[in-house]
Amino acid sequence: MFKKLSAEFLGTFWLVFGGCGSAVLAAAFPEVGIGLLGVSFAFGLTVLTMAYAVGGISGGHFNPAVSVGLAVAGKFPASSLPAYIVSQVAGAIVAAAALYVIASGKAGVDLGGFAANGYGEHSPGGYSLISALLIEVLLTGFFIFIILGSTHGRVPVGFAPIAIGLALTLIHLISIPMTNTSVNPARSTGQALFVGGWALQQLWLFWLAPLVGGALDAVVWKVVGEDD
Repeated sequence: MFKKLSAEFLGTFWLVFGGCGSAVLAAAFPEVGIGLLGVSFAFGLTVLTMAYAVGGISGGHFNPAVSVGLAVAGKFPASSLPAYIVSQVAGAIVAAAALYVIASGKAGVDLGGFAANGYGEHSPGGYSLISALLIEVLLTGFFIFIILGSTHGRVPVGFAPIAIGLALTLIHLISIPMTNTSVNPARSTGQALFVGGWALQQLWLFWLAPLVGGALDAVVWKVVGEDD
């Protein structure tokens, strides 16, 4: 179990450090030019690379919503959920801490929202709580559906990380303007702890929506995608 939890810690660390790091360190400078597209691909690439690196050890969840969805779908033991979620959240917090220290090393730097997730006045595009709730539920749900489908036995082995990484890229292309894209409670928690204030007050949505979306589409998968 230690190896599995370590893999989840490292995978979630890489997701937060790489994804949020691209937003905080690179996208903050227009001359770099990565923008929304670059940040979206950064998140997708973190999952793709770590799914290949440690997916064979822990399953490559790196996200409490994924772990819950797989448990609901009967693909993951519910008894392992607490340990996985703690490891994922810990990895996210340590990554956010490392990113905060690194990003603060430039004189006069303004970290802004530090890639935290938000709605209302803290949504990049000013989207409401209801809009944020719906988009996070829908996108997390489809993410779980794609994970379950691409890892099914009838699909050629070895290609799942590509589909999953591209799915996460697409998810970010859709929803960065709305919520800065969560679909991952661990990722949201790490950034919110260092922003404090409004980010912690709104964090509940970025736990509730992904967990609900993941659980719902796991049920949909059992009806639509599973073999009879």
